[in-house]
Amino acid sequence: MRLIGYIPHPFLLISIFRNDGRVSVKLENERYEQTYKLGDDERFSSIEAIHQFVDERFLEEAIQIFVQMHAARLGSASRMAPDTPGQEMEEII
Repeated sequence: MRLIGYIPHPFLLISIFRNDGRVSVKLENERYEQTYKLGDDERFSSIEAIHQFVDERFLEEAIQIFVQMHAARLGSASRMAPDTPGQEMEEII
């Protein structure tokens, strides 16, 4: 897989990759990442076309997916160690 470019964004790292003629776009923030495999479709044969694919609406929807990913992570973590009322830490002197 070869990195062929970036798409500027204020808080996401958006990378474009090519592997055996197939194109992928990866979006990353501090904790999560999303990868969109675009395949070898001729519509995505240029960097300019990929920039058009990653439009404002696409980014808004991807950011909402990041929000959902974070909520799922927090929910799972809270189920692993639920808060138990009345259970306090033993005082160690």
